Amino acid sequence: MSWLSTFIRPKINAFGNNTKDVPDNLWEKCPSCDGMLFHRDLKAAQYVCYHCDHHLRIDVIERLENLFDDGQFKEHAVRNVPIDPLKFKDKKKYADRLNDAQKKRGRKDAIVVAEGKIKGQSCMIAAFDFKFMGGSMGAGVGEGIVLAAEKAVKGNMPLMVIPSSGGARMQEAAISLMQMPRTTVAVEMVKDAGLPYIVLLTDPTTGGVSASFAMLGDIQIAEPGATIGFAGKRVIQETIREELPDGFQTAEYLLEHGVVDMVVARKDQPEKIGSIIDMLMNTNATPKGKGKKSTLKHDNDDATSVPLPDVARGGNQARLKAAAK
Repeated sequence: MSWLSTFIRPKINAFGNNTKDVPDNLWEKCPSCDGMLFHRDLKAAQYVCYHCDHHLRIDVIERLENLFDDGQFKEHAVRNVPIDPLKFKDKKKYADRLNDAQKKRGRKDAIVVAEGKIKGQSCMIAAFDFKFMGGSMGAGVGEGIVLAAEKAVKGNMPLMVIPSSGGARMQEAAISLMQMPRTTVAVEMVKDAGLPYIVLLTDPTTGGVSASFAMLGDIQIAEPGATIGFAGKRVIQETIREELPDGFQTAEYLLEHGVVDMVVARKDQPEKIGSIIDMLMNTNATPKGKGKKSTLKHDNDDATSVPLPDVARGGNQARLKAAAK
């Protein structure tokens, strides 16, 4: 062997091995402007691009921490549901896919039910975890929304759902589709109790989720740039054989066409949502006239029976939007 292979090469290899490994997750590229985002700065900005204001997807727990006062909330365990009742299998058993997702995400299904305060106002939230099988809706997710509705009625507080989903979970077939009417009934239970139902639409909200409870809010809020629709844009174009307009199925497009009430940046959501809840639930804001009786519990007051405004039951949307601006 020459001196190059016996002496020089080991020296070079030793020098290379002493270099510190650089983590591969320190930087993220914005999908909108291709700008490079440092992970600490991105987290501080609530995963909103500080070059173009594009709203990236955010982990469900971090979203809840950003919404609730001081990041504090109580999580409610979702009741158990039958696992893989259809014994579904494609390239992999559904039971195995579900088990892998549960181990990876540390929860039973793609839903988190949490209770806390937003700007001092109590609120029950059912938020989707898109990282859990694409936030798909099966029996477990339906059970979570039913649980959140029951807790909201029992605690006399508004219900807010934050969908982030590709739609119904195909591995549960008709069982997943039955969650559409089931969650709709749960929402109606909240409305019948005279309590507000708020929806915060995030990227993406599609399929059976958008075709059921996600579009039934007394007030519909969306994040900037969020994709919201039923079928995908390409599928629609191939079906109707027409070119769709720019921005189709985005939050801004839906706002322009009256599908959503407002588009609110992530950093402004706690203030905006808190003010809406305060207007709907605060007895001092109750206008004179007929309204459904409801018992409201205040931190510094005993329970009192007062009429709720009609808007809390889904009416008078114009007044609500004007007051929330």
